Amino acid sequence: MSTVTDPTPTRVAAARAVGATKVYGSGATAVMALDDISVDLEAGRFTAIMGPSGSGKSTLMHCVAGLDSLTEGRVYLGDVDLGALSDKELTLLRRDRIGFVFQAFNLVPTLSARENIVLPDRLAGREPPRDWLDEVVRTVGLGDRLEHRPSELSGGQQQRVAVARALAGRPAIVFADEPTGNLDSRSGAEILGFLRRAVDDMGQTIVMVTHDPIAAATADSALFLADGRIVDRIESPTATSVLERMSSLGG
Repeated sequence: MSTVTDPTPTRVAAARAVGATKVYGSGATAVMALDDISVDLEAGRFTAIMGPSGSGKSTLMHCVAGLDSLTEGRVYLGDVDLGALSDKELTLLRRDRIGFVFQAFNLVPTLSARENIVLPDRLAGREPPRDWLDEVVRTVGLGDRLEHRPSELSGGQQQRVAVARALAGRPAIVFADEPTGNLDSRSGAEILGFLRRAVDDMGQTIVMVTHDPIAAATADSALFLADGRIVDRIESPTATSVLERMSSLGG
């Protein structure tokens, strides 16, 4: 008797939301930013989150990343229920298991690129593994700029430092919020290439909020939000397929 094996591998969720609901305000002025969203963000993959302004994409990222709390529902990082953690436990989890890349870079101006990259680990009282740090620096192309301060770097180079900082601690997941928003097209393309390589070559999990169809086309899949709900998902997105879907949503 032969056995039929499903050729599709089971994908593990690095993070997931279950019935995620977020309401700002109360009464007549209440705004529902997230409306009962359930979604798995798969490990070892690059996911783009898109939607028109006010669709809830940034709120979803902030809640899944533990930067904001839900009104109802649950968010899990691996098997950890973020809502069950104390403020201190949540702070430690964000420091130890989550990487962040923001549009504004958020580098410490008095520190060198190298010092900025290892800062989260130093604050945690540990040193990042040397071989891993070397691989991160090589991946983002910073070998000759490590001793420069942010003011001595271009915007693209500063964002490379921010990407390297997010990766240096080997986080379970990296959240990137409009990481190319302050960059020219060439620098933006370089950052997207670094993020792509972090997934392909280093096994990283990346979730990126973006409004840019070209940026979304770098991802393995694109989630589309409208009015606080997930309304579509495109696997292997292209700039054209993303633009068409965004146009239908009014984004």
